[in-house]
Amino acid sequence: MFLDNSRYARLTPSNIKSRSGREITVIHLRRLPAVSGASHTVLGTDRLDIIAQRTYADPTRFWHVADANAELQAKKLLQPVNRVIKVPEQ
Repeated sequence: MFLDNSRYARLTPSNIKSRSGREITVIHLRRLPAVSGASHTVLGTDRLDIIAQRTYADPTRFWHVADANAELQAKKLLQPVNRVIKVPEQ
C-alpha cells in the first residue's frame, strides 16, 4: 500500500465503517518523535524534495524534514523566504 521508505509503511491499517455503512481502510495518525538536526534558512528556490536530496541523497525522504517541524501543512514550511526550519540528521 505504501513505499518501503514511507512514514506510513510500518503502521497497521484499521478498518472502520463510514456513516453510510461502507467499510474504509485507514491509517491512524502517528506520534511525531523529537528530532535533532541542523537549522536551514529557506531560500526562494527551496522545495522539500530538493532539501531532502541534498541532505539524504533521496528526495522521497522530504517527509523527514516536514516531520521535524511543527507546521501542519508541509508546503507552508517554505514560507516565508528566510524562515528558519529544522532539517533532521540522517
